[in-house]
Amino acid sequence: MNEHWILHTAQTTYAVSLAPDRGGLVLDFWGPATDGPVTRWTPENLPPFETAADIAPLEYATDGSRHIHHTEMRIDRGNGWFGARWSATSADLDATAQQSELTVTFTDESGTLQLVQHIRVRSDHDVVQRWIEITNHGSGAVRLDRVFSGGWTVPSRGGLRIRYLAGGWGHEFREHDLELRLGSFSMGSKQGVTGHLFAPALAVAPMAAPPAGAWGVQLAWSGSWRAVVENGPYGDRARLSMGIDDESVTVTLDPGRTFTTPAVLGVFSPEDFAGVARAWHRYQRAALNRSTDAYHHPVVYNSWFATGFDVHAEHQLALADIAAEIGAEVFVLDDGWFTGRKNDTAGLGDWRADEHKFPGGLGAFADALLRRGLRFGIWIEPEMVSPDSDLFRDHPDWIYRAPDRTPLLSRHQFVLDLGRPDVLAWMAETVRGLLRRYPITYLKWDMNRPITDGGRPGDPRGGEWALQHTAGFHSVLRLLREEFPHVTVEVCAGGGARVDAAVLAASDLVWPTDEVGARDLLEIQHGFLQAFPAYTMNSLICGQPGMRRRGASSFGYGFVVAMSGVLGIGADVLRWTREQRAEAQQFISLYRELRPLLQFGAITPHGTPADHPYAREYSDGPGCDGRVCVLVWDTAGQRPSTRPAVAGNQIHHHPRIFPRRLDPDRTYALRGTTIVASGTVLSCQGVEIPWRYAPDADVLIFDPLPDHPAGN
Repeated sequence: MNEHWILHTAQTTYAVSLAPDRGGLVLDFWGPATDGPVTRWTPENLPPFETAADIAPLEYATDGSRHIHHTEMRIDRGNGWFGARWSATSADLDATAQQSELTVTFTDESGTLQLVQHIRVRSDHDVVQRWIEITNHGSGAVRLDRVFSGGWTVPSRGGLRIRYLAGGWGHEFREHDLELRLGSFSMGSKQGVTGHLFAPALAVAPMAAPPAGAWGVQLAWSGSWRAVVENGPYGDRARLSMGIDDESVTVTLDPGRTFTTPAVLGVFSPEDFAGVARAWHRYQRAALNRSTDAYHHPVVYNSWFATGFDVHAEHQLALADIAAEIGAEVFVLDDGWFTGRKNDTAGLGDWRADEHKFPGGLGAFADALLRRGLRFGIWIEPEMVSPDSDLFRDHPDWIYRAPDRTPLLSRHQFVLDLGRPDVLAWMAETVRGLLRRYPITYLKWDMNRPITDGGRPGDPRGGEWALQHTAGFHSVLRLLREEFPHVTVEVCAGGGARVDAAVLAASDLVWPTDEVGARDLLEIQHGFLQAFPAYTMNSLICGQPGMRRRGASSFGYGFVVAMSGVLGIGADVLRWTREQRAEAQQFISLYRELRPLLQFGAITPHGTPADHPYAREYSDGPGCDGRVCVLVWDTAGQRPSTRPAVAGNQIHHHPRIFPRRLDPDRTYALRGTTIVASGTVLSCQGVEIPWRYAPDADVLIFDPLPDHPAGN
């Protein structure tokens, strides 16, 4: 059996081998691509009170083998017997020009447990995908108190710099940096979803000079999760582990059962954290996105912010008239369309159109939208039920509840137990029935509360409720993709509480936050784009002040913010002036022209939203022939209105943008100006921001000139 393997991604090399005792896989090298030999890891001199497994860069560590440091698996065999010690029994490398997958099988010394480690890489991106399977071949049940997907050991010379995304409802995905000299850092969710507090993604880099690049990890799991970073006492290596949450989830392995973890994803970039973000985007475009066609990334009008629960067909169609006029492609009928839904205290679970709000029926309303040239979209929250609903009155036992306490209401609603086959079947058939009955081609799936009473008393696998809920949710997403491929799916959870690689693979876009204030949204977008792609980032113009940054911004500022992702409209467009409608129409027309570049191009941020000005540069979009676009914002609201001049003892300067992704050998014209220069000149000298599109935001479009090389 081979004991050393070298795998290649698009631009990196990943090498592993069997540990000297054959008890696990160790990471030999993970860095820039190389065709040369890779030195296998060899054990160092053991410090006192350490074991060989404690210092080894194991790909997967379990208690019983590793005794001091963090492990990816904790095993309870009953009767005070814990852990396992492994020995490799077989290995297989399945390699093609496009993909390589390494599978290594281990058996524990008792012969009752089998562990299979999987590593997969592809040639069209740089992500390393890993997961494990564990099978119980014994005669008694085994409990897994922790079953993470994998761990990585990376350099941490001088300490470790950790970049992660954290916040809360309405301010998700805020970028945070942490210096970890010694010790551990942990984050995660116990809510049955990824949560608002932390995103299941982080990046790390050693703090010592010279820079050694950066590593990023994500978990492809939409439920409860945990990440642990441990920087050991020897100061040169750190451990990154991710997996299903080990506080709210236990897995029972009955005899003969195999459990498979979700995948953990890792990436290396020599370009520090910005390079990690671009590597994630390349992976997501190559492996997760089903189409670059505009159909599944449309300009949406969503009526929620205009009407709330006060939904009536005539008023909705009046909004639709303006939406169609300014260039929207889909009209989404949000919360409030179904029977009993006058406010958020009733109606969830009874997914029938309210005949008083839609006297002609929902089908007639949909037909009216189609006649206006708009696709019909609808909001649904199928995992939830209101106490005041026919569904709850008929099936009060369908919710999560503990036998010793009253189930907790949140937002006046309960959560349905998707681990019950009857509940899951009802939910699947409810969604299927709506899509069959009406010409719905856009579905917004929401979840507006966490799970607080998870469990199933009397069920021996009740500790797996969070696994079962997430698996049930994804089973219906798969149903949608298979049976209704024409339906665009947007996933929302009170904003960005359910965003991860698994959701991105099964849906088309996500609602990153309930914050719609343009200045706050700009900062949330900045963090979101560190780990997730623009083509999934739904961004509405609502014209409302932010929850935190309540300063005024121009009408155009919000449009330029929304252009960063999947632009949509949420404002009460009936209140817009004729001039605002015309301006909106111009912005949407420009966005639709630039959509392939803005959604699928490489993104280079210029600073952060704390910088003045702040910009995002887009390049290498599909079919864009070298065009580069820079979106720029006056984030401080302090843009001077005159040319550089002395006022008192202060000198005012107009800010400049220095493009970074122009081809130095091509000549570009800055659209709307007389500027024509080579990529080299534009990048070195920069361009003064003309503020053509708004007084506090702008769109700079660098069009390459055909057959016009630089210098001619």
